[in-house]
Amino acid sequence: MKKILIIQAIHESGVKVFDDRFDVRVASDPSPATVIKEITGVEGVICRMAPFTREIIAAADSLKVIGRHGVGVDTIDVKAATERGIVVTNTPEANALSVAEHTLTAIGSLAKRVVAYDRAIRSKGWEIRNSYKAIDLDGRTLGLVGIGRIGTLVARKAAAAFNMRVIAFDPYVAPQKARELGITLVPTSDDVFRQADVVSMHTPLTPETRGFVNAARLGLMKPTAFLVNFSRGEVVDEKALYTALKTGVIAGAAIDVYDPEPPLDDNPLYELENIILSPHSAALTQECVIRMAVGAAEGVVDVLTGKTPKFIVNPEVLKK
Repeated sequence: MKKILIIQAIHESGVKVFDDRFDVRVASDPSPATVIKEITGVEGVICRMAPFTREIIAAADSLKVIGRHGVGVDTIDVKAATERGIVVTNTPEANALSVAEHTLTAIGSLAKRVVAYDRAIRSKGWEIRNSYKAIDLDGRTLGLVGIGRIGTLVARKAAAAFNMRVIAFDPYVAPQKARELGITLVPTSDDVFRQADVVSMHTPLTPETRGFVNAARLGLMKPTAFLVNFSRGEVVDEKALYTALKTGVIAGAAIDVYDPEPPLDDNPLYELENIILSPHSAALTQECVIRMAVGAAEGVVDVLTGKTPKFIVNPEVLKK
């Protein structure tokens, strides 16, 4: 039987993908030290957000495939896997809908001050209704950095739900393709920050995007604008974001991701009233966790049964 190690527990629907040809178990805990001890003889792995390091890959004597439960692979040392001839798969179609819905919900909540009003009414602050700080989104500009699967869905839903004008910066998308999606591409990312009433980040974590939202770019934004980040925590300089929110450089923010995760107990963002925080949960809907679990398991099974998986992060391994 082929041994499968699930680094962090997944939905049972994903586990059921493995039939009696596979011996499936969950790691005792997801720390690299424990995984190194338990990786011997394992041919397939499913990873969530726990780091899957070069050291783990070096210790794996039988590993053929790493299935990512989700899209981003910044927690996996893909280079080390590729060097060892190990296929890395992911589930890029599984979470786009859920993250896009979460994004639109956050934008609406910021505009209508849902969280602030909720806090006020619980504290007998009825008169907050006369602050007149909520805004309408109709006709305002949504700026996207990245228009892959998630960004494209956010654009479509924002236009349909709020009649927002959508601009975007994405050097990998042709202007004609963007126009077909109802999106206007702008020449630089700075144009997004200058023009948008809401800036929403939908980029993978790469050396180029690490710290992308810094004090300088936040300073380009309108004082009435909002920032939304549901991509990766490292994309935003949290200290710069805190300062921008504290001093009124921007009006508000919503973030679902942090650096590090979970955020530290003394994270200054907790002090702020003009930010909405969620626990890296945009993709963790009841439906999406099933799609990710099943998709990750199917990718692992495909590789181990000689089939080509639907989504491969490092296709050069198959070419070899």
